[in-house]
Amino acid sequence: MIRNNIKKKLLFIALAVSAIVLDSCKTPAIIGKIENKSLPNYAASQDSTNSAKLKWKDFFNDPYLNALIDTALLNNQELNITMQEIEMSKNEIMARRGEYLPFVRLGGGTGVDKVSRYTSKGASDEITEIKPGKRTPVVLPDSYFGAFASWEVDIWHKLRNAQKAAAANYLGTIEGKNFLVTNLVAEIANSYYELLALDNQLDIVKKNIEILNSALLIIKQEKEAAKVTELAVQRFEAEVFKTQSLQFEIQQKIVETENRINFLVGRFPRPIQRSSQQFASMVPTKISVGLPAQLLEKRPDIRRAELGIQAAKLNVSVAKANFYPSLGLSASLGFRSFNPLLLANLPQSLIMSLAGDLAGPLVNKNAITATYKNANAKQIQAVYDYEKTVLNAFIEVTNQLANINNLEKNYSMKNNQVEALTRSTDISLKLFKAARADYMEVLLTQRDVLEARMELIETRMKQLNAAVNTYRALGGGWN
Repeated sequence: MIRNNIKKKLLFIALAVSAIVLDSCKTPAIIGKIENKSLPNYAASQDSTNSAKLKWKDFFNDPYLNALIDTALLNNQELNITMQEIEMSKNEIMARRGEYLPFVRLGGGTGVDKVSRYTSKGASDEITEIKPGKRTPVVLPDSYFGAFASWEVDIWHKLRNAQKAAAANYLGTIEGKNFLVTNLVAEIANSYYELLALDNQLDIVKKNIEILNSALLIIKQEKEAAKVTELAVQRFEAEVFKTQSLQFEIQQKIVETENRINFLVGRFPRPIQRSSQQFASMVPTKISVGLPAQLLEKRPDIRRAELGIQAAKLNVSVAKANFYPSLGLSASLGFRSFNPLLLANLPQSLIMSLAGDLAGPLVNKNAITATYKNANAKQIQAVYDYEKTVLNAFIEVTNQLANINNLEKNYSMKNNQVEALTRSTDISLKLFKAARADYMEVLLTQRDVLEARMELIETRMKQLNAAVNTYRALGGGWN
């Protein structure tokens, strides 16, 4: 009869636990959006040759520029901050890995306890003899020393998935660092080419000032000969002052561009070593764009977004596991006695324990449900972020390819304009001396040729920048 009652009680407990488990497994059904990795083609050819595979030292052939990039990769503060974020992510993996391993503590303590004699324990102590003729004292000291262990059995892989999510986030921070390096290399290169362009524009302005001063002497001589009025002299002098003002503006831009590079390199202001003489003859690096699918492999920001999806999916699994019962084990082994001198008396002072507990949420699961829904929302958010990153990368490459093509044609037209205006400058002076042209024609011709030469230099800079930006958009520069 007693055995039947025990069996009934055990069966009731088993059914109750089963009900808890089944009820816990009813998680909210939220379907995450699946990312789409198909890309249209942005080039007519199907050549897989891709300039993004080139290391930046092979892409840039200017030793001064390469030296600046080398220094920036060591000293740039933002890059160094990102490196510390990588270290923190690595430590997060260690913390998550430690959570699914047993926790073992070693310790001891001592105290004193006075139990009322009118309790079951006190009454028991009243009649208990420690040894013949000596009862348990009213005030009882207590000393213990031992090892204590606790372990949550990862039966639903909640802790392991959390560790995998931390690993995905760690890899994401590495890709974030690579993306930062890509942008840093491109920004230094663009600023360096801008500096070379400013140097050449400054040289053109200085030469133009000399030409204007020579023309001003001619105008003054013509005035003395009563061929022109003071108005012509004043107009030419105003043009000289205007060009000299432009010279100081360019000099200020040079200082600011140098200091922008110094900031990226991580050092205080100093002159930037460079070779500006060959700027006009510099040819932009030929870019091979490869296949659109290679963007998914080479762009660090795309890979970071993809790792973000992986981490988000794992976090959903972690949040879902909170609905299931958790199994915990605890154990202890040590020595305990009312007299510290008796701790070494074995086996009388030996204590040990082993316990397990299984518990799961049954009523009021709002907090767990909210955490799970948030994890799903973050997963869908990560997919949208991935799609946005891919779309942005594709548009960047498409824009830069069109930019390269249009700038090449633009430079050709600008060069023809400069050549035509340069010829017209000599012609206008000769006609003016022969009294067959007005002084305003000479003045406007000088002004036009200056503007055209400045625009030609700026177009060359844009061409070089377009090559750098395409290299960056394809995912080059970080390796």
